[in-house]
Amino acid sequence: MLAIALALGASVCWGSGDFFGGLGTRRASLWAVIVGSQAVGLAGAVLVTLLAGRHWPGLLALWPVLLGGLASVVAISSFYKALAIGSMSVVAPISAASAVIPFLFGLVTGERPGASQLAGVALAAVGVLLVATEPSRTGETIGAAALPGQPAVEPQAIGAGLQHRDRRRAVALALLAAVCIGLVMLGYDAVAEHDPLWAMLGGRASSATVFTFVFLALRPRLRLRRSALPLIAATGIADTAANGLFALATTHGYLSIVAVLGSVYPVVTVALAYVLLRERVAPHQLAGAAGTLLGIALIAAG
Repeated sequence: MLAIALALGASVCWGSGDFFGGLGTRRASLWAVIVGSQAVGLAGAVLVTLLAGRHWPGLLALWPVLLGGLASVVAISSFYKALAIGSMSVVAPISAASAVIPFLFGLVTGERPGASQLAGVALAAVGVLLVATEPSRTGETIGAAALPGQPAVEPQAIGAGLQHRDRRRAVALALLAAVCIGLVMLGYDAVAEHDPLWAMLGGRASSATVFTFVFLALRPRLRLRRSALPLIAATGIADTAANGLFALATTHGYLSIVAVLGSVYPVVTVALAYVLLRERVAPHQLAGAAGTLLGIALIAAG
């Protein structure tokens, strides 16, 4: 039960981080949100690890999560590029399937969840895919408009639909993002065997370093309003906390189960958008949320 609670805590934090990050990009440029949240997250990870008195486990123990930090940068870049050329209703469900990799890895390495847990995994996975699928609607933004705070681009403005090549590229990039996120989860699992807190710190330090080099190479303009600062800080704290909770969860339960429960965060993001922003939720998303909750109940009962 502890592993289930920790994994669900990770989902709550990841989902909240995505929500706060989305709001932040309405008041600041995307790079301002990335730089700020990475800095806050790194500072928080360093502080927690030092206060806990954890000793350096050695580079040999940390290399999987250091590579995972690089994979997370590729995942984020691929995901946003996919949104820039494709439809969110296609890209988001594909990227949400990232838990397939750690789930299969867990089974291959000898994990054997019960029948009810496997049924719960399947139900939760389908539910998350439904929740992540945006309802189609007139005026749906595509391209840069898929990102918060960007000017809307009507589909009619670029023709009857997306170019076939762009659709294929969007799908390929979304798959790349899903694979990279799955590899990040494997990295946290491997390092958590030595120390979950150092897994959290190593992953954040790696991604922050790579983002720093990319930022220095691109030198984008930063736009930031004071009202965005709390949202940026919340994004960094929530994302780093999620990494730590997920790493800790893998030490108390099956990776195959923890990975799926840690990936239900789209439900949290959609729920926050509905409650706090009054955004419309489609019937299939409500059904997906109900299915996810039922799947979680089956996993917990198993």
